[in-house]
Order: sequence, then C-alpha cells, then structure tokens
Amino acid sequence: MTEPERPDERFTLASERTFLAWMRSSLALLAGGIAMMHLIPGFSTGWVRTLLGLVLIALAGLAALVGMRRWRQVEKALRDGSPMPRPHEMWLFSVSLIAVAVGAGIASVVAAF
Repeated sequence: MTEPERPDERFTLASERTFLAWMRSSLALLAGGIAMMHLIPGFSTGWVRTLLGLVLIALAGLAALVGMRRWRQVEKALRDGSPMPRPHEMWLFSVSLIAVAVGAGIASVVAAF
C-alpha cells in the first residue's frame, strides 16, 4: 500500500499564515469595536458609537469565521489536489468593511457640524 502524496509544506505553511492574518484582523476589529463603544466619547452621538462598535464586533466574528472556513477549504484543496476555493467570502467581507468605513466617515462629518 502506498502512502497518499503529501501537499508541499510551503503551501501548507502559507495557508496557515493567511489564516493567522485573518485572526489578527479579527482581533483588530474586536479591539476597534470595544474602543469605539467605550474609549471614544467625543465621536458622534452615543447610539452611533454603540452601533458602529457593535458592527465592528460583528465583523470581528465574521472575520474569524471566514478565515477558518477559507483555511479548511484551502487545506482540503491542497490535500485532494482539487481546485482552490473561490474568494466569494473575501469580497463580501471587503464590501462590509468599506460600508463601515463610509458610515464612520459620514458619522464623523455629521458630528462635526
């Protein structure tokens, strides 16, 4: 009986580094959400700070889930020799972050007037 062919370690390690980058992004979003809610009293109104903080915290959880799912998909593709997964979740995550950035920008401009 022959052993199944192992994926190249370089690709496996690169996939793990990408997963860790997703986790760092998740932690940064979580810290930003908590800071928005508790450490920045001068930013806009209380409900805007709370809403923006909660959205950032939700995106932190989403980043962790997307990173884990993507890592599992890539590992499976490397092991099986199947095609790499399409980046649908990354597009959705990017658009969500853009929407939060635009919302924060609008809130800061409105608060300035």
